[in-house]
Amino acid sequence: MERYLQIEDLSVGYDGNALIHDINLQLDKGRILTLIGPNGAGKSTILKTLVRHLPAIGGKVYIDNQSIFARSAKQMARQMAVMLTDRVRLELITCAEVVAMGRYPYTNLLGKLTVEDIAAVEDALEQVHGIELADRDFSTLSDGQRQRIMLARAICQEPEIIILDEPTAYLDIRHKIEILEILRNMAQKKQITVVMSLHEIDLAMKVSDYLLCVKGDTITAFGSPEQILQKYSIEELFNLDNGSYNPLFGSVELSKTGGPPQLFVVAGGGFGAPFYRELQKRRMPFATGILFENDVDYQIAKTLSDHVVAAPAFTPMGEEEYDRAARLLLQCSAVLDAGTPLGTLNETNGRLLALATERHIPISKQLP
Repeated sequence: MERYLQIEDLSVGYDGNALIHDINLQLDKGRILTLIGPNGAGKSTILKTLVRHLPAIGGKVYIDNQSIFARSAKQMARQMAVMLTDRVRLELITCAEVVAMGRYPYTNLLGKLTVEDIAAVEDALEQVHGIELADRDFSTLSDGQRQRIMLARAICQEPEIIILDEPTAYLDIRHKIEILEILRNMAQKKQITVVMSLHEIDLAMKVSDYLLCVKGDTITAFGSPEQILQKYSIEELFNLDNGSYNPLFGSVELSKTGGPPQLFVVAGGGFGAPFYRELQKRRMPFATGILFENDVDYQIAKTLSDHVVAAPAFTPMGEEEYDRAARLLLQCSAVLDAGTPLGTLNETNGRLLALATERHIPISKQLP
């Protein structure tokens, strides 16, 4: 792999004032780099500097060992395609004509399309599943359709690198996934380097080869998603103090409810998760157990409750876990049986239900 994109000591900002400085990174060809961080952190400012919509305050940017600041506009257009967040307003023009705009860096002074150019337009439309939109007026499209057509225009440029600012903005989940799948295929199959910003952290983790965490006046972290999660928490990046982000599931959970537990949930195997979230919505503190540490219920419960009893994975639950769970259960006024099947490893949870029956603590299988 060759080092395709190199950024050295880059400073970006407005009117000569640096908002973010000391940006350094190297990216191989055909990789996806995603900028993440809070609103207003400067992600768009970095991208606008890379596409030369803003002058760099300082530093250097090289694409394929050549400075981007020394290239002509036409040279840049042949190498780099751009999709920014601004909604494009185009009237009385078909989608095929919008996509064909991507061929202008290659056309003559009259802008006449060749047979090869027309084939490139059709190929780009096919890649974004937009052939049926070719003759439609661009102004009549939905937001998701517009994003696909604008991406087709970028593809039509046959770029080596594509810069996108929030390409999934305004889109429903189906179209978000569709756009990111297209970008992933472009990177993998055509070795196109992708640099973009995303607000959807879960999607950024799944689609990206590298993440750039932007916060304050400098870059707080750069590396693979796995490296970022080991060294740097999403809660810290976004100043989350009223919720949490689970890196294993890519899910956000709302803040836990404090206080003594009112309900004990006997769960495991994912059966408890819907109940935990419903209890959080009701702001009812709960206890739960016994959960194996590799259980999906454990991952969610520990973010929503201060009273979780866990046991090591792949071994039978022991007396120590039972005693801790029993003490919590006896503090509660009711028990909820989430319906988790009992077997050899978790039969101790059956003892908890028996304890509740013995002490005349009501047991139910659903929340009132």
